[in-house]
Amino acid sequence: MFDPTASPIRPRPLPDWPSGWLRGLLLAAVLAGCTGAAPPAALTPAISPLPSAAAAAPASCLPGERGYLRASLRGAIDSELDWRGAALQCEGGARPDGRGLRVSFLGPPDARGRRLRIVFGIAARPGTGASRDAATNLTLIIEGQRRLYGTQGDDRCTVEALVQEPLPVAALYLAQGMPRGYRVAARGYCIGPATALDGSARVYVNRFDFAGLASFDDNDLHATTHQD
Repeated sequence: MFDPTASPIRPRPLPDWPSGWLRGLLLAAVLAGCTGAAPPAALTPAISPLPSAAAAAPASCLPGERGYLRASLRGAIDSELDWRGAALQCEGGARPDGRGLRVSFLGPPDARGRRLRIVFGIAARPGTGASRDAATNLTLIIEGQRRLYGTQGDDRCTVEALVQEPLPVAALYLAQGMPRGYRVAARGYCIGPATALDGSARVYVNRFDFAGLASFDDNDLHATTHQD
């Protein structure tokens, strides 16, 4: 669980991020988390899953425990994550910038109703089966809070092994060009932190492994992944 007694990390200030996509993602997360409840006064780095809340969460990832996320977080968020089953929600698809695929995981709420979302943006072509050593962008969002941490690019994290497996689907859906579901499983590591927008705090993600869900249409599956 997250450790609320951990010493705060006060790195040197970083310059403002030049791109606007993270700010847009933060705004979307804030709007999504503010429905039905007033935003809490202050954010603390304590997010401890409650068994009762996890049991009530819908099973909206892969069946059973085929979907999961394990990660070790240190710094502004301190936790050993092990999300799976009904406590986990996941979704994914092609990255909107055309640079590969993206998989998102949403964990169970804590005692104050806050939830942590982790998003992996992977520079690998959608639906390509097995890949190795794919550059990866990592974003962590505390939903309903003005808190977002990002690696500011694809050069700080790597997915060292990636497998995309198509899920069974009726032939009619394929004939009509409907999106196709894939189980996306990966393991990897980060060599640099995810940093808050204002540079005031950092989260270090040593290693991670996950299996989630992504949907691609024909355009996604035939697109070419662009590299820097």
